[in-house]
Amino acid sequence: MKRNLAYALLVMLISVASCSFTNKSFENDDKDKLLLDLITYVLEKGHYEPKTIDDDFSVSVFEDFIDVIDPTKRYFLEGDIKEFEKFKFQIDDQIKSTDISFFNMVYDRLIMRMEEAKGIYKEVLDTPFDYDEKESIDIDYEKLPFAASRKDLKERWRQQLKYATLGTYDSKIRKVSKDAETEKSLENDEVVEKVVKEGVDDFPDEPMTPKEAEVFSRESTKKTLDEFFDFVDDVERKDWFVQYINTIVDEFDPHTYYFAPDEKEKFDVGMSGKFEGIGARLQKKPDGARIVDIISGGPVWRDGQLEVGDEIMKVGQDGEEPINIVGMRLDDAIKLIKGAKGTTVDLTVRKIDGSMETVSLTRDVVELEESFAKSANIIKEGHTYGLINLPKFYVDFDDYTERNAATDVAKEVERLKEAGAEGLILDLRDNGGGSLKTVVEMAGLFIKDGPIVQVRSSGKGKDVYDDKDERIQWDGPLVILVNELSASASEILAAAMQDYKRGIVIGSEQTFGKGTVQNVIPLENIVRSNDHGDLGAIKLTTQKFYRINGGSTQLEGVKSDVVVPDRYSYIDLGERDQSNPLQWDKISPANYKPWNGYIDYDRTIDNSKRRMANSAQIKLIEENAKWLKSKQDETTISLNYDTYKDDEEQAKKKSEYFKTITDYDSKLSFESLKYEEALFAKDSVLRDKRNRWHMNLAKDVYVEEAVNVLQDLKNNSLEHGKLAVKG
Repeated sequence: MKRNLAYALLVMLISVASCSFTNKSFENDDKDKLLLDLITYVLEKGHYEPKTIDDDFSVSVFEDFIDVIDPTKRYFLEGDIKEFEKFKFQIDDQIKSTDISFFNMVYDRLIMRMEEAKGIYKEVLDTPFDYDEKESIDIDYEKLPFAASRKDLKERWRQQLKYATLGTYDSKIRKVSKDAETEKSLENDEVVEKVVKEGVDDFPDEPMTPKEAEVFSRESTKKTLDEFFDFVDDVERKDWFVQYINTIVDEFDPHTYYFAPDEKEKFDVGMSGKFEGIGARLQKKPDGARIVDIISGGPVWRDGQLEVGDEIMKVGQDGEEPINIVGMRLDDAIKLIKGAKGTTVDLTVRKIDGSMETVSLTRDVVELEESFAKSANIIKEGHTYGLINLPKFYVDFDDYTERNAATDVAKEVERLKEAGAEGLILDLRDNGGGSLKTVVEMAGLFIKDGPIVQVRSSGKGKDVYDDKDERIQWDGPLVILVNELSASASEILAAAMQDYKRGIVIGSEQTFGKGTVQNVIPLENIVRSNDHGDLGAIKLTTQKFYRINGGSTQLEGVKSDVVVPDRYSYIDLGERDQSNPLQWDKISPANYKPWNGYIDYDRTIDNSKRRMANSAQIKLIEENAKWLKSKQDETTISLNYDTYKDDEEQAKKKSEYFKTITDYDSKLSFESLKYEEALFAKDSVLRDKRNRWHMNLAKDVYVEEAVNVLQDLKNNSLEHGKLAVKG
């Protein structure tokens, strides 16, 4: 299931709702049954597109719940699944009658199998691994059957643990001659005894002989698994039940989600914009936790070593032996990764190119400042252009008069105009969305007036959100930059500018494709009397939004006017790759008049396409994207060390080759605005952030092409004796 990406990746179009659905009385002494009753009722009455809870629904819940709790298929046996199958077509009836028999059986069996697994992994790790043996492992666990017997299960554990030790073995081993190894045989035996007796912490951190490395890798993995199961033992039954509830909820759509009380608190903290951690959003994967978004300004962003697509496989605390998070629940993995400001976390990461690295990060308060709008002057051949980077459409939901994205962008536009900008780039790449109100106001900065977006609730007519302010803050050439991670509110703005032909959209083939709106509903608002304390809340999809041309951005996103590849072009991202997304549809268009300020709009797009097709840098980026996709599709990995080592070396060489992408020089110059220059005297950190940002922009071929498009638009207007006309 891919629901965690949807939750982690996007700053949704969310409002906090205090909904009163009915006067129905909810009375149940069992909190689990009360939750099930409440949530299914809210889903039935409040969801934009309620699902029919029938046998098909039951089968989906059955399969998805087992996948959630045993993704690598190393706990349950084939016989367990057959036993569970008696519920396969009954879960719908159980939901309606608040019966949790299916959950109870699966939970009890899981706890039993996990206890048995403790013995299995210890048996496996008591036996040396033969890295000379020619064998491989298939890590496409979804296609693997469940083990038929304990013997088969032990073999699965053996392969998985051998695979887990290979990285450690490779990092520790050093080449020695046969004579040297023979001379050290007694010493090695002593080392083996020492490692087994005292563990890995006191072992010298230096290259090892093959025998030393083999012992060390097994003992290190054993210690990691000991800690993992200690951690799992602390997970309570209620935590597993939340997983079951969210399996049911996820069948409705990928953005509907139940928050247990502590998760609701985290959500509130997230909406306020400050938290302590590393500054990355994660998605659960069979081999660990995949980074799906990096929060600007956080430790991961500042460190610069991690990127979207990297998978965290182990987590250590300030030099301590790391804990393997493969197969661990995402929430539990996040608890290990997060921590107090100033503490250190060590992450063992499989990079997107397949190489293994350990990255140490100092946790910090992830400030919102770097998530706010920021701007820069771009200087090319004596001409000045403006760039505004907007990471999200932020707002204080409790007080809109506080700082928000629309008012901040308006300020930056004025500052860029004062600096003499002849064209404007609005960079919405990686912008996951945010406040709907700020989108409408921001779009109004670039048009005279008119509709911006259409919104429809289930079973109701459409509402049209208009810009009613006839003032135009920016009437010059405009380019919108997007990518596959531009979502929700970003798609509303890009679509509006495209429909009006107000700006040219440059970027990925399509944006993320999220065209839905969510409300957060505290469950305590529905229950009249409650003896169970805080019941948490549900984030519920209640509306869909549509372009002013009538089309939805759901699934299809916004198609760029000029399509340029990036490293994510061939990787599965977006709404279409989530579980149970709502479908695309369309409604009647709004009444709007396209912008008439540009001359040869289509010719400008054609010129840009030709430049991109002939760009060596773009060709290299696309080659990299295809290679990354091929690496992601590799699911069979050799457990023979020589083959593994050769594969790793080849991957590293290819990775080094593609690092030349960052050597690109656009020959553009970037400058901070005057008001920021004044701040630098007091804030050297801000100065360093901006300097690094400018260095990265100078290597950005997409920004370079955006400037070329602005030049074309400007020249087209001058050729025809007119500037952009307001209207």
